[in-house]
Formats: sequence, structure tokens, C-alpha cells
Amino acid sequence: MNRINQLFQQKSENILSVYFTAGFPKLEDTVPTLQCLQANGVDLVEIGVPFSDPMADGLVIQNSSHAALQNGMSIRKLFEQLTAVRTEIHIPLIMMGYLNPIMQFGFEAFCKECHRVGVDGMIIPDLPMSDFLSEYKEIASRYGLKFIFLITPETSEERIREIDSHTNGFIYMVSSAAVTGTQTSFDNKVEYFNRINSMNLKNPRLVGFGISNKSTRNMVNLYSSGAIIGSAFIKALQETQDVEKGVKLLLENLEK
Repeated sequence: MNRINQLFQQKSENILSVYFTAGFPKLEDTVPTLQCLQANGVDLVEIGVPFSDPMADGLVIQNSSHAALQNGMSIRKLFEQLTAVRTEIHIPLIMMGYLNPIMQFGFEAFCKECHRVGVDGMIIPDLPMSDFLSEYKEIASRYGLKFIFLITPETSEERIREIDSHTNGFIYMVSSAAVTGTQTSFDNKVEYFNRINSMNLKNPRLVGFGISNKSTRNMVNLYSSGAIIGSAFIKALQETQDVEKGVKLLLENLEK
């Protein structure tokens, strides 16, 4: 069974997923970041493939992407770094990237490399569902990769149910239609969270975009299977320029 499905079978609540940009703050930080996140109890990790125009991301992740590219990170380099990662990393790993660089690498080649190094799933925010179904779903399935789609407060019920029927892993529930970044409160999201819960979807949901402290994490844990942290971790890495210190700072901030 895919590690993503295993995780949700074993743990249905309070899941902590963390996103980081591969190659940031330093080019060779990818595996040490995975090691440190796993050692500190993180359940799931999204490995960000840096891109020059990450349209779903706010300034914090944009800057980390730019820095990673300046450091020399590439898809080929990332797969080299991940070659032996499954000798010590057992938590699920998801590649998160944009369509342009993945297409330049070759979509099937990308899936094949994901399978080779032990990646469990992928998120491509700018890949339309219709294109996924007609051109990419069969390839991703062939290599055992779960495809994770995003929904927002503006996503129609018809679209959400279509996503739910064509995905198998979890649904990435974006807290707002804005770009990534931190927020202090999610009190205005309750109606959205309740609406999605009332749909009784077959896939579990994780909530991302804006979670940075105890209040926002606790709020999303009430209405979903857990939280996805991105910008808050990148900020911690920017502040410390050190993986272990960055993970420690993130976890401290999530208790405030």
C-alpha cells in the first residue's frame, strides 16, 4: 500500500505535514531536512521543486525558490540527492512543483524517477483536472504515484466531487483563495470548513496556507485530518539558516 494511504489508515487526526523548498537554505540541505523533520515527529513532507514563477506561493516561498535556484538546485540534482533516501526515511514524501519544469524534464521521466527514489505522490497546482485525466493520470498510476489536488473556498461542489472521485490519498484544502503565507486566525473559515465536512467526501483532507501558530493549527485540526505548514517553516529556515534550528523554531512557534 502507498505510504500516504497507510498514514491516513493509521492516523486520522492531528497529522502534521511540512513543506520545504529543496536546495534551501543550502543546496545540500534536502536530506538533512527530511531527517530532521522525521526525527521531530512530522508525519508527511512535501518537497518543493523550486521554480522561477511559483504563482500559488507568497513572497516567502518565492524567495526561497529563487535562492534554491541560485544555489544550483534542479530536478536532476534533487533526484540525485534522494537516490538513497529510503534507507532511512520512512514517512510519506510528496513532490510539489509546477508543470513547466516538470514538462521540460519529461512527465513520464519525472514519474519514473519519483518511483525510483521512493516518492509517494505529487502536487502540481497549475495542472488542470481535464489535462490530468486525459494525459497524465494513467502515467502517474503506472508508477504508483498519488496525485493530490487543491480546493479553495471558491471551488464549486461539482468540482470538489470530481476531484474526490479521481484522487486517492488526500485532498489539499487551501484555507483561502490567496497565495501562501501566515495568518493569525482562521475564525472566518468555519463556514467553509463546515461546508466541506458536510459533503462526506471519501478522501481525508489536510488544510494548508496560513498555518503558523497553535491557534491556527488547532482550528484546522478540528475540521480536518491535519495541517500543512509551508511559509512558517521557510521563515524559520530564513531566520536560522540552519535545518535543525529551523525545525526547532517551527515547532516552538506551533506551540505559541
